[in-house]
Amino acid sequence: MIPVTKPFMPPIEDYRKYLEGIWEREHLTNNGPLVRELERKLKEYLGIENLLYLSNGTIALQIAIKALELKGEIITTPFSYVATTSSIVWEGCEPVFVDIDRDTFNIDSTKIKDAITSKTSAILATHVFGNPCDIETIEKIAEEYNLKVIYDAAHCFGTTYKGKSVFEYGDISTTSFHATKLFHTIEGGAVFAKDPEVFAKLSYMRNFGHNGPEAFHGIGINAKNSEFHAAIGLCNLSYIEDILSSRKKQCENYDRLLENAPLKFISIDKNADWNYAYYPVVFDSEDTMLRVKSVLEKNQIFPRRYFFPSLDSLNYVMSKKMTASHQISSKILCLPLFQTLEPKDQELVAKIMVENL
Repeated sequence: MIPVTKPFMPPIEDYRKYLEGIWEREHLTNNGPLVRELERKLKEYLGIENLLYLSNGTIALQIAIKALELKGEIITTPFSYVATTSSIVWEGCEPVFVDIDRDTFNIDSTKIKDAITSKTSAILATHVFGNPCDIETIEKIAEEYNLKVIYDAAHCFGTTYKGKSVFEYGDISTTSFHATKLFHTIEGGAVFAKDPEVFAKLSYMRNFGHNGPEAFHGIGINAKNSEFHAAIGLCNLSYIEDILSSRKKQCENYDRLLENAPLKFISIDKNADWNYAYYPVVFDSEDTMLRVKSVLEKNQIFPRRYFFPSLDSLNYVMSKKMTASHQISSKILCLPLFQTLEPKDQELVAKIMVENL
């Protein structure tokens, strides 16, 4: 069987060494030494000053919205994982969708201004598949209209924009360290903010609002993560260059195998150094995609319709139909991509696809 992804698993001996320390200290959670060590090493690796390690990427979005005290409408993309939209609704705000660019799959920055109203408080844009949005245009619009910017950078570990980590941009950026991501801590995520006051607020919010054991700064939630998850992160971080290199080689191999196929591929921002997090392909029609997907599955190969459906079709939002998002989401597949995927496996995937297009 060839799944769409497999989590990177470090040598068990690496993890066991951390477990022995956890057993000796008996400090399992609540900002333990491994959590602090992971935060420090991530900041060093990413070149970022303000980073908080959290329990997952969804809680990162939720406390980002809460920390910026957003109300009313938040402009966002319909082509993302459901957590991008559900977090907006969960925090009592209204998602206002702007359709996507058909080449980058990101929010179409040329359409954002038309969606701004007197109720708009922020733009929450996703860097889809690790491909940076039109950051400069988005931030110019935000400055012009006095809006906050949150980037859902769940896919972006290792991606840079103009030589800096993509996590550096926006009022707040968030990411996911879920097991499906190229860098993972089994479950986990992080939030980034350059403004010291915003970062301090996020820090309080991560731990119920505690300001010491017997005082509270304000409202908070349990967004902490454990020593066990941090230990996996520390193990995996030591292999990150190999992981990124492997992903690049696999994507380049797919490029070669599928170069003459009638497929559409993602257009990466020219200012980005991409992390090759996913390998999405868009077919000429939904019927073609479904036919190819069915044949692949009969051969025990399981790509994923990612992202599907378009989020403007969720039953808890009100929106007019986002045409480009619906069209792309109906025809897209992400192909298998993971550390142990062999070239012969990719050749099989490509052969079946080409023969059935």
